[in-house]
Amino acid sequence: MEILGGPLFGVAGAGESHGPGITTIVFGCPAGVWIDREQVQHYLDRRRPGSSRHGTPRNEKDQVVFLGGIFDNRDHEKLQSGPMVKVHVGQQMFETATYQAGFSTGEPISAVVLSVTNKSRHYQQFSGAEGEVRPGHTDLVKHHQSGGFVDYRGGGRSSYRSTISDVIGGSIARLVLQHAFGTVFLSSICQVGDLKAKISLADHLNDLASRNADEGILAAETLLDLQKQMAAAEIYSLDGDFAAEAGKLIKQTRIAGDSIGAQVEVVGVNVPALVGEPLYQSLKLRLMGSLGGIHAAEACEIGAGIDVVSRRGSENNDPIRRSGYQTNHHGGLLGGITTGAPLVARISFKPTSTINLQQQSVRKNLEEIDFQLQKGRHDPCVGVRAGVTLESRMAIEVLNAVLHHQAGEIELQRFKLF
Repeated sequence: MEILGGPLFGVAGAGESHGPGITTIVFGCPAGVWIDREQVQHYLDRRRPGSSRHGTPRNEKDQVVFLGGIFDNRDHEKLQSGPMVKVHVGQQMFETATYQAGFSTGEPISAVVLSVTNKSRHYQQFSGAEGEVRPGHTDLVKHHQSGGFVDYRGGGRSSYRSTISDVIGGSIARLVLQHAFGTVFLSSICQVGDLKAKISLADHLNDLASRNADEGILAAETLLDLQKQMAAAEIYSLDGDFAAEAGKLIKQTRIAGDSIGAQVEVVGVNVPALVGEPLYQSLKLRLMGSLGGIHAAEACEIGAGIDVVSRRGSENNDPIRRSGYQTNHHGGLLGGITTGAPLVARISFKPTSTINLQQQSVRKNLEEIDFQLQKGRHDPCVGVRAGVTLESRMAIEVLNAVLHHQAGEIELQRFKLF
């Protein structure tokens, strides 16, 4: 069973790349959180194919539809003003209104995103026991794991399209955390191939937190301005000059029929201190597994990451004063527990597996071939669209840790009926 997060806040998803749609169930959202479809749609728009000129040419609109788990007794008309869903069965048509906005009820929240631009015929060369295998992709292992019954179109469940559920669940986690603590999650592409950004999002936010925060909380307006700045760049990055050069490099790579790797910084700010556990529920363990387990990710660093190898303890330890930690080499986590400093991670993505160049490979029956992609649409640099999914996964893990921490606090009033 695959559940992202959990056990107190978790997300389950179903659906394949070229199936009718992606279904999502979000468990454990506390009751009373205001959820508006447009708030979730904002993050799906960042994730969707076609959102970046340097991503896949597949252009899905990815409109989310809420079917359960929210309610507003004050205004039933507004509650049910979401997109209409229609189903034709023979000569009959069934239709229903969906939810636009309401309060979470504490019950599971269900959502659906339909797929409308599938071109499944592009994937016929991967069909059956004699289907060809893309080097670096899951074609071979998924075929044999399933006994040949896997949906091979577009990668099936292994497609990045399945991260729609991550973003829906993460959007709801964001709403809870932002309302309770002012927590915001941001990301910035910091490397593409050999090109490295000169401006670090983590360093910039650490500096803002140390200089401009009011009681350790960065203002929402400041964070919104940063998000607008990154969204306006050639690719989603704080370093505009780097973004322009990286965009050119990605374009050249696409024209050459190849792909290229990338690294993305993801940072949580205004994260509550003291959540997480020291060992088996360590937030560091959970984050490294969740962020490092996303499609095409090959490495996950926390805080100063691999740079700590070359340092002495006297250089790497963060000085502490009454006001808090003076630096943030620890990336907001010590012993798997948050310190209140910005939560910092960097995730490295391999070059997209599906490319147009000829490569040595096999058929699924292990007959050796020279593989040549016939048709298909893919990202030349998967890191270009990965940021919002990383933010979402970080939000899910932080909220789950917050609820674990809260479970240790017993309020008598919460256990009275009369």
